[in-house]
Parts: sequence; C-alpha cells; structure tokens
Amino acid sequence: MAGTDKSQDQTFRPSPAIILCEPQLGENIGAAARAMANFGLWDLRLVNPRDGWPNVHAERAASRADHVLEKVQVFHTLADAIADLQLVYATTARSRDMQKDVLGPMAATTNLASHIGAGGKAGVLFGRERWGLYNDEIAVEDAIVTFPVEAAFASSK
Repeated sequence: MAGTDKSQDQTFRPSPAIILCEPQLGENIGAAARAMANFGLWDLRLVNPRDGWPNVHAERAASRADHVLEKVQVFHTLADAIADLQLVYATTARSRDMQKDVLGPMAATTNLASHIGAGGKAGVLFGRERWGLYNDEIAVEDAIVTFPVEAAFASSK
C-alpha cells in the first residue's frame, strides 16, 4: 500500500535545518518540503523568497508535507537564518578556490547526525536555483558538501 501511514509517530525529532537561499519558485519550495518530509526533516528556512511567503504554489507542490510548511521560517539575511546553528554545510556542485573542507553526502550526514545527537544545532544550505551560492556565502560556512549531480545541469555562475 502506497501513501502516508498516519498511524506512525509524527514526533518532530531533532534534525538539521534546510536553508534555501533566495528561492525563486514556490513549486521548488514545496518540492523541497515534500523531500524533507520523506526523510523526517521538518526545519525549513527561507532566505528572501522571491515570491514571498506563504505561497500557494508551494502548498500545492508539497503533497501532504503541510507539517513542514507550517513550520517554515523566513529570514531577510543568511546570517539571521543560521544564527542559532553551530554547524552549517554549504552545498555546491562547482569547485571553489578556497581553503574549505569538502565532504561527500555520507560523511556530511554522519557528521550532522553526531553533532545533533550531542545536542547541537546544524543545517545544510542550498543556493539559488539559477546560480547557487556566492563564494562569500560559502566562505562563512563550516564545510562544503558535494552531491553527485549531473554536471551539465548543475547551478552555474
């Protein structure tokens, strides 16, 4: 049987925050919320969403991830969005000319789980749909996480 099992415990366990920097489309926010719900994540933070918040397109695309959308926090600056986090990983598909640890998804999730398990707060920062994150945004984060993506379709600038 497919679908959400409403009999399962829906307690919000500690998990990393997912930070979307200047998301453009409500549909992308909703898709992110749905993916988060699939993996038990619930702390979604938006930095300057282009089309404002709340967004009906996000609600439609979230497909029953309402519990994630109901908890969305909106921030004017990236610094405000990550102020309460002690560990933040920035995602990028491009090589950067900076002295920064680069982790794969397995190492990053292991580190995040250990940090959160010890009582810390952590997050994963995703960039803009069109061009990702700026170097100065990545520079202030703890490390870079790279995900295996199709190089021809990665954000570029």
